[in-house]
Amino acid sequence: MTELVIDDLCWAAGGKRLVHNISFSLGRGETLGLIGPNGSGKSSLLRCIAGITAPESGRVTYGERQLQQMDAKTRAHYLAFVEQMQHSSTDMRVTDIVALGRLPYRRRFGQLTEQDNAIIHAAAEAMDLQPLSNRMWRTMSGGEQQRVNIARALAQRAKVLALDEPTNHLDVRHQIDVLRLVRDLPQAVLVCLHDLSLAARYCDRLVVMNEGRMFAQGRPEDILTPDLFRRVFKIDAHLKTERDGTREVRIAH
Repeated sequence: MTELVIDDLCWAAGGKRLVHNISFSLGRGETLGLIGPNGSGKSSLLRCIAGITAPESGRVTYGERQLQQMDAKTRAHYLAFVEQMQHSSTDMRVTDIVALGRLPYRRRFGQLTEQDNAIIHAAAEAMDLQPLSNRMWRTMSGGEQQRVNIARALAQRAKVLALDEPTNHLDVRHQIDVLRLVRDLPQAVLVCLHDLSLAARYCDRLVVMNEGRMFAQGRPEDILTPDLFRRVFKIDAHLKTERDGTREVRIAH
């Protein structure tokens, strides 16, 4: 089932168009990676899809409903968004922050249900946060805070999960754990990544952006060619697929 459709989306800032005519769709259970050099428009596109900034033109459709027709609470049922790093002066406990993911499902002043608590516990466990459950936000490292942000998004149980550079600030173990987890989620996942090997290994499809435009889209093994690496990323590289199907980007020395 198609959960997200981007149709001819454009975005401009300061009188300059920075995202040009982007179109793609994303199905349930699929992980689609956005890759491209710095300044290629990946984060700007993701913010338009999340409803944080309004596109200049084009449409973002969740299921059969357009983004512009939804209020914030309704949209939260369709999409959970994790930014690169959410700076906050809050001094809440980890468990309370993860619980914020359940707000779209609660009545005003309503208490958490047993189901809510089970979902919150599962999200915290998925991000290896049990030892940190009573820690305060400001006492944690950037990597720990990012894991809390992702757990909050998991607790939201939205139809689409959008992640902007979720592996930033994470050590290697937690980078792999996060991407394995999102790859296996039943939801549709849209993830912006700068690590090409991680994108090739854990994404079903890729959208490659360059200078605000879509340069290519498709399966990693089909589009990550030496020519693409040279033209978009200015590197000499190729995609190596092992016998077990594992994909890795090899850069020439």
